[in-house]
Amino acid sequence: FFFFSSRRRHTRFLPVSWARRCVQETGTGVMGKSLCLHLLKAGYSLSVYNRTQSKADELIQQGATFQSPQEIAASCDVVFLMMGFPDDLKQTIYGNSGDNQGIINHLREGTFVVDHSTSSPALAEQIYNDLKSRGVSSIDAPVSGGDVGARNGTLAIMCGGEEKAFEAVRPILEKYGKNIGLMGAAGAGQNTKLTNQIVIASTLHGVVEGLIFAYKSGLNLE
Repeated sequence: FFFFSSRRRHTRFLPVSWARRCVQETGTGVMGKSLCLHLLKAGYSLSVYNRTQSKADELIQQGATFQSPQEIAASCDVVFLMMGFPDDLKQTIYGNSGDNQGIINHLREGTFVVDHSTSSPALAEQIYNDLKSRGVSSIDAPVSGGDVGARNGTLAIMCGGEEKAFEAVRPILEKYGKNIGLMGAAGAGQNTKLTNQIVIASTLHGVVEGLIFAYKSGLNLE
C-alpha cells in the first residue's frame, strides 16, 4: 500500500494547483513502485513505506523518504492505498482490536483517502462512512491495466465517492492513469471493477470452450 501527502494544511477540498506539492507514498510492490516512480518524475517530494524496507531502496535512492504508516497518516493531506486483499485493507484502516495502529486513528480532518485496492464494495462504503464521520474524504479507486499499465502510466482508474473529492485528487491520478472516471457514489468503483472482472472471466471461459470444441472437432488450431 502507499500514501501520498502534502505537508501543508489545506481547506476541505484541495485546489487543482496543489497537484505538484510535496506528497508521501507507502507501499512499493509491483504496482506501487511504478506509481511512485511516476510521481518522482513529475516532481513530487515523496515519502514511502513498505513492510520490507529494502524493497523501497530504489525509491529512497531517487529522493523518496521512508516513514511509518502512522507518521504518514498523521502528516498527510492525501493518502493512497493499494492492498492485496480486503482483510489487509481493513487492518490498515482500522488496526487490530484494541490497538491504535489503524491509520483512521491518525488521519487529520480534511485528509483525502484513495484506495486503489480491488476490494469489497461493502467495505468501501463502510470506510467512506467511517472516515466521513471524522471529516476525511474517501474514494474507492481500483485500477485495471496490470504492471505494464502501471509502468507506462496508462492505468484505467474506476472511482466511487464524492465528485469534489474526486476532482481534488484527479491531478495526481493523471500522473499514472489514462482512463479515469467517477462511476458513482462510494462503492461504485469496486462494483465497476467487479463488472470488469466478470466480463474478462466470461470472455476467457468462452475462448477456452471454443478452442476445446475446435480441437475435438479435428480443426487445425494453428
